[in-house]
Amino acid sequence: MNKVVHFEIPAEDLDRANEFYKRIFGWQIKDVSMNGMTYFIATTVATDSKNMPMEAGAINGGLMKRSKDVRSPVFAIDVDSIDEYTKKIKSAGGEVVMPKMQVGDMGYYAYVKDTEGNVFGIWETIR
Repeated sequence: MNKVVHFEIPAEDLDRANEFYKRIFGWQIKDVSMNGMTYFIATTVATDSKNMPMEAGAINGGLMKRSKDVRSPVFAIDVDSIDEYTKKIKSAGGEVVMPKMQVGDMGYYAYVKDTEGNVFGIWETIR
């Protein structure tokens, strides 16, 4: 069974959104923008040396600029191979919204859409 490992919240005004989540929930928000993409990591639970949550069942996430493809919050599911899962998704009637991209030395990420039009992420950890 594949588990949910990350969430993303799109926002029109990132400063306002970041302040909201810090103030209301006490999340730590850190700018990790790179390659022209503005992105903030939202730490909701303590992490280990590999930035993985230390509490079972807990996940951290991110905030980013709202786009035409990502209008609502997104969750990411851990998979062994993005290439294999994008094939499965397409054969089941879904589609790829954003192709596989590398995220630092941590892993690969892609946005896909299910048969109902919902966008979600798939994550492959570099091992």
